Amino acid sequence: MAHKPGYFGEYGGCFAPETLMEPLAALEKAYHQHVSTTAFQCELTGYLKHYVGRPTPLYFAKRLTEQLHGAQIYLKREDLIHTGAHKINNTMGQGLLAKRMGKTRLIAETGAGQHGVATATVASLLGLSCVVYMGAVDMARQPLNVIRMRILGADVRCVTAGSQTLKEATSEAMRDWVSQVDESYYVLGSALGPHPYPMIVRQFQRVIGVEARVQIKEAIGRLPNELVACVGGGSNAIGLFHPFLEDENVRMTGVEAGGKGIVSGLHAARFAGGRKGVLQGTKSYLLQDAHGQVAETHSISAGLDYPSVGPEHAYLHDIKRVNYTYALDKEAIDAAFLLSRLEGILPALESAHALAYVIKTAGQLSQDDIMLVGLSGRGDKDVETLSHFLGESDVADTI
Repeated sequence: MAHKPGYFGEYGGCFAPETLMEPLAALEKAYHQHVSTTAFQCELTGYLKHYVGRPTPLYFAKRLTEQLHGAQIYLKREDLIHTGAHKINNTMGQGLLAKRMGKTRLIAETGAGQHGVATATVASLLGLSCVVYMGAVDMARQPLNVIRMRILGADVRCVTAGSQTLKEATSEAMRDWVSQVDESYYVLGSALGPHPYPMIVRQFQRVIGVEARVQIKEAIGRLPNELVACVGGGSNAIGLFHPFLEDENVRMTGVEAGGKGIVSGLHAARFAGGRKGVLQGTKSYLLQDAHGQVAETHSISAGLDYPSVGPEHAYLHDIKRVNYTYALDKEAIDAAFLLSRLEGILPALESAHALAYVIKTAGQLSQDDIMLVGLSGRGDKDVETLSHFLGESDVADTI
């Protein structure tokens, strides 16, 4: 289907202050001018291979598969790349674009801290200064990533407004960009925000799905029956899904943060509990109250704790190409423990939401079915959170 420029169906657009319209137009022009060139692609590919560590492996989770008595489960191991999560695929691409635009300063927002770490890493590599905005709540629950960013040389700025999480960090990053636009490049971390960011981030994250498509064919001789990924803003999910969208026989499932349940209101499940609206530059599904004010969110995982979702996901939801569901906090915690104890892989709590869906559904499928899961990051950053549940998780009794 042909879309209006900057839109996915009715979603997307560029709802930005007048002061940002020219920088956004310049960004789009620079993207089209540079990114498709042989020189840019060779440089990016070189960094992804020799610095980031791509391609990441596709791993058959044999013990998890046996435990669930159903579909065969493969993990796309984004947790194994440099910095420990998929975020660096995007920051590497945007960092190289920033250099070509003559920018000397990178700005980023971060929730769980992985995008902040990835931006700080690329800034150091490319000789750029770096400022990262992070909510006070997220800084308290992700202290390891705060330290990592500061060691890498980033100026990490604490945001104390509102819910003190990702939404407010994004607003502060945008304000900074407006005030210093000539020398600054805003490295938006997920597939949302005003056009052209959803398209740019998706294009830099497509490497996940492109690799997975080749790897699963090499492993089993065909495409998987289902792709599964967690969805916060949605960059790792759209990166995995996009190269498979034309394959009608491949089901796709995005898993949001169900928090403490939809009825409780303490969640970040936009498709289950939200409605259409505009936030931070883009039209999509949005958690909001009866008066249209942005609602408070909750998730055990900081990276999924955001009231809106990428506009391309909203479009894929409406045309029913991707099924969107949610996992509760406790289900994600149990999934993290189960994968750790069966496979020796400690997943990020974001990724554990996707695994929670797999644990619930794999046993209902045939042993000939293949589920390919985007393991978006590793769980080092979440060990303090998980430590509080060491004596409470149910998984020890099931292994």
